[in-house]
Amino acid sequence: MTLDKDLQSIQAARELLKQAKQAQAQFAQFSQEKVDSIVAHIAAEAARHAEELAKLAHEETGFGRWQDKVLKNTFASTKVHEHIKPIKTVGIISDDPVNKVMEVGVPLGVITALVPSTNPTSTIFYKTLIALKAGNAIIFSPHPNAKACSQKAIELVKRAAMEAGAPAGIVDGVTLLTMEATKELMHSKDVSLILATGGEGMVRAAYASGTPTISGGPGNGPAFIERTADIKQAVSDIITSKTFDNGVICASEQSIIAERCIYEQVHQELLAQGAYFMNEQESQQLANILLRPNGMINPVIVGKCAQSLAEIAGFSVPANTKVLISRQDSVSHQNPYSREKLCPVLGLYIEEDWRSACDRVVELLTNEGMGHTLVIHTQNQDIVRQFALEKPVFRMLVNTPAALGGIGATTNLIPALTLGCGALGGGSSSDNVGPMNLLNVRKVGYGVCNIDDLRQPEASIAPAAQPVQAAPVTAPAVAASAPASIFEDTRFTGGPAPVAAPAAPAVTTSADDRFGCGVPAPACNDAGTGVGSDASRDITEENVERIIKQVMGRMAS
Repeated sequence: MTLDKDLQSIQAARELLKQAKQAQAQFAQFSQEKVDSIVAHIAAEAARHAEELAKLAHEETGFGRWQDKVLKNTFASTKVHEHIKPIKTVGIISDDPVNKVMEVGVPLGVITALVPSTNPTSTIFYKTLIALKAGNAIIFSPHPNAKACSQKAIELVKRAAMEAGAPAGIVDGVTLLTMEATKELMHSKDVSLILATGGEGMVRAAYASGTPTISGGPGNGPAFIERTADIKQAVSDIITSKTFDNGVICASEQSIIAERCIYEQVHQELLAQGAYFMNEQESQQLANILLRPNGMINPVIVGKCAQSLAEIAGFSVPANTKVLISRQDSVSHQNPYSREKLCPVLGLYIEEDWRSACDRVVELLTNEGMGHTLVIHTQNQDIVRQFALEKPVFRMLVNTPAALGGIGATTNLIPALTLGCGALGGGSSSDNVGPMNLLNVRKVGYGVCNIDDLRQPEASIAPAAQPVQAAPVTAPAVAASAPASIFEDTRFTGGPAPVAAPAAPAVTTSADDRFGCGVPAPACNDAGTGVGSDASRDITEENVERIIKQVMGRMAS
């Protein structure tokens, strides 16, 4: 009896998982040096085939520009490897002899990786390197529309890993592509993590599987040109970013926000650098094809150049047109110009000042792209700080092309092709995902105090219990047998221990009342009995204020 395709694909996925689990058990015993040599060889082989696979990806998917895909493949191999090379991931990765805490790297196990059609080969290179660097096995589930180029890339990294001494099965991918095979990988108890990069529906399915998931998310990055910006450079950065691989990187700008006082300069510079401003009719024609009826991105427009987009929409533009721009004044889920557009199309908003621009930025991000990316062009550091404190993104870029800055190509952010959006974007991580996200850390903590220290917390601040200090302590030592209140310790008061005023009752030392262990006798005794009442020992605003007044009085004396 011949099994149908779905059942065959499920069985094939189970075999991949079995082999990956066995391979990872061996790989987890490798030394840091051996792991690093395997990762280095994979990176070198991937970089050597960067152009070949870029052309194959462009030919198969029709997205973007193959020349830019070469750069992405090189980035995902060479740049990523340069960053992760010095990171320690095997065995004891940190040892703090002062605080007596040690950390041990623990691989997750088997990772299932979802591959997008927009960046298929570069994603495979990048995910292979970070997964193996962290001691894991990885199984890829490619997008059906990028099947051939993905399988070529998987075979390349698989062969390179084995050439360098990795066990068979440490890297592999589904060849019989079905939704059932992908579900089998996502739901298997042998999979420790899903590393999801792709469409919103697939990412949601990954989280719904019950398997721990790290994902990217949809971008909708605004680009704010503030009045102090170098306008020519700002426009150049935006166009460079939005035309890189025809805008398929999710960190790329989706709209421009300009202050009214500089708008005319921005407008002229956009025209000079190849932008085409659509009229109302042309904007509507293009809007009709940007989204599908269900509100999702229309794959027909993804990664197409400006001339092709105009032609599909039914109008023509000059041959030197790089980006299409539509003036907008509204934001909604039904307005495609205020959403993610994986092609060289931008909405443009004019705002009165930076405060109203702030409001527009938040409105756009709330509409789509929460937690992802925004870029600001400015020379005003105060505005940078204000944006950094308030804007709902985890990548805020300054004076750089967003597509390249967001992935860490033109910034010192972690080089990555999976950009987490955190809880704001419905994800589990806000990082540019690297090997440390694919590693558990076992903490080893040595005992540094005992229960008596916990009962008398002020004892832990005695000189004998202090870590090594840069300079000798000149303040008088606190007697271990009779610890003073923390408020009386000369290291906090800056002078000799205060002496109680003659009129005050004698002070007996005891534990700090903030920890429920009693306070100096006058404060906690009732009617001279030497027994503290429950009310005087409670941590209330009144009692705290009373204790502070007593302490300040003693310090003043």
